[in-house]
Amino acid sequence: MVSAKQRNLILFLLFLGWAIGNFDRYFINYAILSITEDLQLSPTSTGLILSSFFAGYALMQIPGGWLADKFGSRKVLIISVLMWSIFTALTGAVWSLASMIAIRFMFGIGEGGFQPSSSKLITQTTPSSKRAWAMSVMLSSGGIVALLVPLLSAYMLTSIGWRVSFVLLGAIGLVITILYWYFIKIPVNSDYVEMEQEGTKQQGIFMQILKTPLMLNLFIAYYSIYAINWGLATWLPTYLVNVRGLDLISLGWMQTIPGLATVLAIFFAGYVIDRLPQGREKVVGGIACIFIGILLYLMFNSPSVMLFITYQTIVIVFISFVMLLLPAVILKRFPSSITGTSMGIANTGGQLAGFITPLAIGFIVQTFNGSYNAAFWMLIIFAIICMISLLTLNFRKGEIFQTQS
Repeated sequence: MVSAKQRNLILFLLFLGWAIGNFDRYFINYAILSITEDLQLSPTSTGLILSSFFAGYALMQIPGGWLADKFGSRKVLIISVLMWSIFTALTGAVWSLASMIAIRFMFGIGEGGFQPSSSKLITQTTPSSKRAWAMSVMLSSGGIVALLVPLLSAYMLTSIGWRVSFVLLGAIGLVITILYWYFIKIPVNSDYVEMEQEGTKQQGIFMQILKTPLMLNLFIAYYSIYAINWGLATWLPTYLVNVRGLDLISLGWMQTIPGLATVLAIFFAGYVIDRLPQGREKVVGGIACIFIGILLYLMFNSPSVMLFITYQTIVIVFISFVMLLLPAVILKRFPSSITGTSMGIANTGGQLAGFITPLAIGFIVQTFNGSYNAAFWMLIIFAIICMISLLTLNFRKGEIFQTQS
């Protein structure tokens, strides 16, 4: 049995790891303004840089989950943090577009194993009734980072520059690697693992997961909601500077408002999801997607920056809810023995969206001579697709994977 003290320590360490990982990938969205100027890049080239991380990240999701199931979540977590820290530091040494794309791709490979292995670790150490809350605590670090990144990025970029900043972030990651190696210990006889061992010896479990209609819907929903999330996260700084006329410091302060909303929304979502009646997740998630589509339309048609930020803050609340709802479905309905693989498959959809969407928006903006209207319409379409995927979830066809806890 995992004690409450051990569980809280592990959750705190996952919180720290997810925080620095998110800072590394959010920071590039602000640093790209300086990088674009230094390397003299076009919008399409900028999109390539923003997407290169997600290419590696998406490619590693399924292998990362499989490795966590086969060799243990602890080993994959440590290697993941170590690898992404090294390539984060190397980002500060790039000399060309090609070198930047290659290093950011390898950074994505490194970070790709973190979410599936951390999700497996949560199922190994946390009872089913508390998993959505545990996931919300870990993911809340991303919201806190979204709150701090705009301000810290503005300070770091104007004081030490983007190259030294990436080296500093890599060094922090190495410290977290050491903490993981020393403190994360998983008892072999954890009750949460033992009660879910049946089914792990089935042959062809990977193909069974892939063929489950529930997984197909989750994959599409992951792709759609992450297309919206990363479409906004990667291009909003550039949009607000180039189209809305904000300077870097004003941008930093303005984006703390949606950042605070993200933190509160994630905690609230974890509390609500753990208390939803079984089967109601898809209805609540579908309604959230409807609001996301409406708010996106209001955003790009808003007449003022303050109104734009207001709509952005509200849409972030609904996006955060759906982004926590999806992994919660996996944590609650799939046994810990295959959580890593299951999460890796589903999250591949999300990270493919992270790769394709920034690149697509860069191409759209260049094609329409700097206009972002078509890009916003693309995100609205994804909200509709996500709604359909959630409303048509068929939990009964995934029952062979449900836990007995």
